[in-house]
Amino acid sequence: MVARLLTNIGELLTNDPELGDLSAVGRLRDAALVVDDERVLWVGRSSEAPDADEHYDARGAAVVPGFVDSHTHLLFAGERSEEFEARMAGERYDGGGIARTVEATRAASDDQLREESASRLGALRAGGVTTVEVKSGYALDVEGEARLVRLAREFTDEVTFLGAHVVPRDFASDRGAYVDLVAGEMMRACAGATWTDVFCDEGAFDVDEARHVLEAGRAAGHPLRLHANQIRDIGAIALAVELDCASVDHCTFVGDTDVERLAHSNTVATLLPGADFSTRSPYPSGRRLRDAGVVVALATDCNPGTSYVTSMSLIIALAVREMGLSVDEALWSATRGGAQALRRSDVGHLSVGARADLVILDAPRAAHVAYRPGTSLVREVWRAAHAGEVDSSVVRHDTRR
Repeated sequence: MVARLLTNIGELLTNDPELGDLSAVGRLRDAALVVDDERVLWVGRSSEAPDADEHYDARGAAVVPGFVDSHTHLLFAGERSEEFEARMAGERYDGGGIARTVEATRAASDDQLREESASRLGALRAGGVTTVEVKSGYALDVEGEARLVRLAREFTDEVTFLGAHVVPRDFASDRGAYVDLVAGEMMRACAGATWTDVFCDEGAFDVDEARHVLEAGRAAGHPLRLHANQIRDIGAIALAVELDCASVDHCTFVGDTDVERLAHSNTVATLLPGADFSTRSPYPSGRRLRDAGVVVALATDCNPGTSYVTSMSLIIALAVREMGLSVDEALWSATRGGAQALRRSDVGHLSVGARADLVILDAPRAAHVAYRPGTSLVREVWRAAHAGEVDSSVVRHDTRR
């Protein structure tokens, strides 16, 4: 393989606490690194850099690990902008709009879903996302959910089965039958998924229903995730911790007992400030969670109803401004935190042996990601070869000397 030297990095965040300033982000200044098509081979000071086959001058730019977006709903058809306008006018979010997206998604062809989802993925990639999770959940029937899982596999290995998103209209009079369908025939049809997830909240699924689906997912060999506490606290976080979910997502309304539970568990709290922004919900305190010892991740929650966001930089800026995180903490949560939410040790950092996923910013310091919200600061994305995934034209290796 060809070895590439990236030198003259003004500020390098490695997320390795044994490197650089020994902080959680492992900051190095006047840094360099060497990568091949797959892995990081060397990290250190520019003055100590080894020779390589190809050279790239970062020209004093900041470099950060590729962002890890651990919660998206990229596969859908249609849009719901009028709901956003209604919420901005004071209407409360209740989850009811999902049915409209289900109707549009069921009616869309495979090619339409591929094209529209690839466009959204391209926007994420252009903004520095190198690892992405994609959920099903907008078909809510056996054939349709299996189709969404199959299509999601064309974009990422991190595919989540979310048949338990809401109860569809066709089962409004028999919730139990739908829960059994999700945990049985639908789960089997979606065996190609990596994860099982449930929306456990008011207006979606209660704790007993969620437990039934999650236990079926675990029996099928899927690790678990959970949407929880976006609308109200119904006991979902306790369930997530009990079942060792990799991540519990939203966490808008979290009591002290649940904070303590999370702090003593392996479950990551994934915060979704784009959804809080779009639904006019209170922002949960990332500061409170981190100070208690909870591992915090950040994700876009890209979806048509409550967070049509394809910018991780916006998510980072919101987390700093509204959730009490420092810039370093927000950057860590959008990279290594997201990796931990996917139980991945190979992404979200730039230690030797990590995947060669990195973002070269058009700025001298990584803090500019939050400091200059709304500005496109990604100069280039270097992304390791990911077999079987759709790639984006913005992802490239530039070997200019």
